[in-house]
Amino acid sequence: MSADGTWNTTINTPMGAQNGTLELNVDGSDLSGKMSSPQGEMAIENGAIDGDSLSWKAAITAPMPMTLEFSATVDGDAITGTVKLGAFGEAEFSGTRAS
Repeated sequence: MSADGTWNTTINTPMGAQNGTLELNVDGSDLSGKMSSPQGEMAIENGAIDGDSLSWKAAITAPMPMTLEFSATVDGDAITGTVKLGAFGEAEFSGTRAS
């Protein structure tokens, strides 16, 4: 199933669970879109897709500037993966396709 669409996500960060929305657009092996959270909206950068595996980066400014690096797998209406939080290690995230 395609990763195209809107996803309701939760990232389990050291500061607690962060809920947000992920909008993904697939064009061949290119992945684009945006992420939205209470901290704001950020564009997906360097997005790539290979089968059910996805990767992308997103630059945030709050609570401090850093680039988040995502690696994810789509399985039907579920998305799971990890995100590198700069110097703060790695966190798991998950989500479900929004209706």
